[in-house]
This record gives sequence, C-alpha cells and structure tokens, in this order.
Amino acid sequence: MGFWRRLSDVIRWYPKDMSHEERVLVHKIDLLVLVFACLTYFTKFLDVSALTNAYVSGMKEDLNIYGNRLNYINAVYEVGYCIFQIPSNILITRIPAQYYLPTAEVVWGMFTLGTAFVKNYQQLMAMRFMVGLGATACYVGCTHIVNSWYRRSEIGRRNAIFYSAGPIGTMFSGYIQAAAYTNLNGHGGLEGWRWLFIICTVITVPIALIGYVVFPDVPERTKSRFLTERERELCQSRLLLDGFKPSTGINRTLFKRVLINWRFHVFVSLLVFNSLTAYARSTPFTLWLKAMPERYDTADVDNLGTITSAVLVASALVTCYYSDLTQQRFPVLFVAGVLSLLGNLLLLIWDVSLGGKFFAFIILGVSHGTAPVLISWTAEQFAGDLEARAIVIASYNVVGEMCGLVVPLVVWQVVDSPKFRAGYIFATVMSVFWLFLLFVPYVLNKRYPLLPDSEEAEVSRVNSEDYEKGLPEAGKADSLKDTAAVEEKSIE
Repeated sequence: MGFWRRLSDVIRWYPKDMSHEERVLVHKIDLLVLVFACLTYFTKFLDVSALTNAYVSGMKEDLNIYGNRLNYINAVYEVGYCIFQIPSNILITRIPAQYYLPTAEVVWGMFTLGTAFVKNYQQLMAMRFMVGLGATACYVGCTHIVNSWYRRSEIGRRNAIFYSAGPIGTMFSGYIQAAAYTNLNGHGGLEGWRWLFIICTVITVPIALIGYVVFPDVPERTKSRFLTERERELCQSRLLLDGFKPSTGINRTLFKRVLINWRFHVFVSLLVFNSLTAYARSTPFTLWLKAMPERYDTADVDNLGTITSAVLVASALVTCYYSDLTQQRFPVLFVAGVLSLLGNLLLLIWDVSLGGKFFAFIILGVSHGTAPVLISWTAEQFAGDLEARAIVIASYNVVGEMCGLVVPLVVWQVVDSPKFRAGYIFATVMSVFWLFLLFVPYVLNKRYPLLPDSEEAEVSRVNSEDYEKGLPEAGKADSLKDTAAVEEKSIE
C-alpha cells in the first residue's frame, strides 16, 4: 500500500487532501468495480474486433466474404447488439448486476467460440447475431455501474481507464491474430483465424466467472463481502454529498422526465456524432493498410492496425486527467472536434503523402479518445436521476450502433476502399455539426445551471452533515470545499 500511496500522489489518482478512510474505500471500489468492468469491456472488444482481424487474415477467402458481405456481417451483429439495450439498462437498475453482467459475458463468449467452427457465410452471420445479442448489456451496463460509484472529482479518470479497455482489446486482438497466423495456422487442422476465436473464448469465460465473485452491484444495493458495513454507508453518503442521488424507482414519469429534458437530446446527439466523426480510425484504416500488400504483409496489417487504438488510449487518459483536475470538460472536447475535422479533411483530399494519411488516421484516434470526457460530462448532467442516466447511456449507444449499422452500408461500402470518398465527406460534415452542437450545453449550462431547488438543497445539506460526522478532519475540509464548488456552478 505504501508504494501505491506514493504513486497515487504522483499521478493524482485521488483528489487532493482526500481522507485516508475514503482513499481506502475508493481503492477497494477501483479493485472491485473498475477492474472487472475493464476486463469485461476488454473481452467484449477482443471478441468483436476479432472479426476484422480474421477477415484480413484468411477468413475472407475461406468463407467467400467478397463485395459488401463484411458490411452485412457487421450489420447483423449491430442488430443483435441494439435490440435490447434500453430495456437492459432499465433492467440493471432493478436486478443484481453482479449476476446479470457476468452471465451475459458467458453467453457471448460461447458464441465467439462457435465462430471458430463456422463452415460458410450464413453460419457466420448467425453466430455474429448471437454474439451481438449476448454483448448487449456489456458497454451500457458497465458504463452505468462505473458512473454510479464515483464522485465528480474522480469520475473522469475512471471513465478513461474503463473506456481504454475497449481499444486495448482491439489491439490485443490484432496481436493475437498476428501470432495465431504465424504460429498456429494449420495446427489441429484449423486456420490461424479460427484459432483467434478460440483464444478469445479462453480469455473471456474465466473473466466472467470472476465477476460472479467480486462484482459488487451498485452502492445502494451492494452486499459485497469485501466491503464493511461502514464502507457501504460511506459509498452512498459521499455520492449524496456530490449530488448523485440513488434510485427513485421506475414509474410512469420516467420517460416523460427524460424526453422533455433538453440535456437528453443534446448529449445523446453529441455522443452519437462523436463516434460518427472518428469511424475511419477503425475498419477504413485497416483496409487502407491491406490495400498495400507490396508494403505491408498480413502480420504487419494486424500489428499496424492497432496504432489508432493505442493513441486513443493515451488520449483518453491525458484528457480525462486534465478535465478532472480542472473540472472543465468543454475545452478538451472543443480541441477534439477541431482534430476530427482536420483528420477527415485530409483523408477527403486523399492526395497527401503516406505520412500525411497516417497523421490523419492517428489524430482521429486522438479525437475519439475524448469520448470518456463526454461520458463523464453526461453522467454529471444527470446526477440527480439514476434511471434517466441509465436511459441516456443506453439511448446514445443504441442510436450510435444503429448509425453504425446503416451508415457503413451507405457511405463506407467496402467496395469503395481504400479511398471511401463518400465516407470522408460524411465524416467531415459530421465534424462540423459536432463542433456547433458542442456549444449548446456550454451556453445553456451557464444560463440554466444545475442548481438544486430548496427542498433538494435541504436534503443535500442534511446528508452532507451526516456524512461529514464520519469523516476525519482532513477529509472534512476537502468535502466542504467540494460542496461549495458544486453549488457555485455546474461543471463546464
């Protein structure tokens, strides 16, 4: 613990002057909640991105996946992934997440294994649909859980770590495929790309089993054997101090209070546009590399294809740390929008050097790395309504995935690779829209700040007093400063 304490002070992992008791608690939350959420999200991306890596490593030829068939396979996955997301995230506010999320992981893991043994294009379509259906709960469920445990001064960094697990999974899929293609191709009568899906399953299912033991659900329901009674109480009271309220239940007013809230429409749109502007960093980047066989062989494509994921991780960590320490989300997101516009414009022009194209793809990865900053901002905007927050997270992911289903079929058709002119026109326009839309919450939050009404303020005051009675003096002063900061203005 001594080494971790010194390291955490250096990297500012905990807010300055946090009490020892609260540090110990947050450290436990990181181990129980954040680590499992990251591992789950890692395996989801590992299993999902395996398809693209398998496609460029022999699956295309073995299963006759020519023309736009890759688009159709991705589309059927998106259908399975989307159809249950909003109900799933409403459901997770009512049932124990420590059973629900690991079970979903086992399901998609087993269908990932089935993908290793498909014999034709039709069987592959069926397997990908079931992988998508099983993975429905992963991202939206884990995002909701992670954002239910942390205070405003902690949430951005944790979202960055969680979000980074996805691209790290994509990177490892590329590395595993390169190794499988080189060392396992033909072993046991199986092609290298089939071994990739087997290896992914061997990683996925044990992680799910760990979740049944360690994952602690949400603060108000947790019965974790790893938290004391005092710690379980502190989990709830410290969130109340920061304006994050527990569940109020599901009733007829839920959808009304979501749909009439301008923040719902604006933040869902921002989150969706954020993914559309950076689409080129994934499949188009890989297909561009594959289009140069004289320069890059199959293993090179698998390895180089991870570059944009690597810079995304670095961007997420740096930008979320900055936005947590400054408690400002807008400046980081504005810079991301500018980078997105620049990257897509360079690729639209296309007639630039090899280094220029690499630069464009890389800054799109940097831009998309700010997504957890936007997610943290969204969670803060819905701090007072847990169910609404769950719906917002699921809604943006459903709309984003639906766009991910339709948009590639229209403007990112594989037959247009590697130039994708229609795709880069679309992404450039989306970048402009995203920059303009970003100013809406920035302006409206100044005009209509998130200040509690008199009744809510009184509840918050009482809860704060109860919470502070249990804090050591060092932590109490910091808590009072945090409360004052929250009351002065909403986070920009």
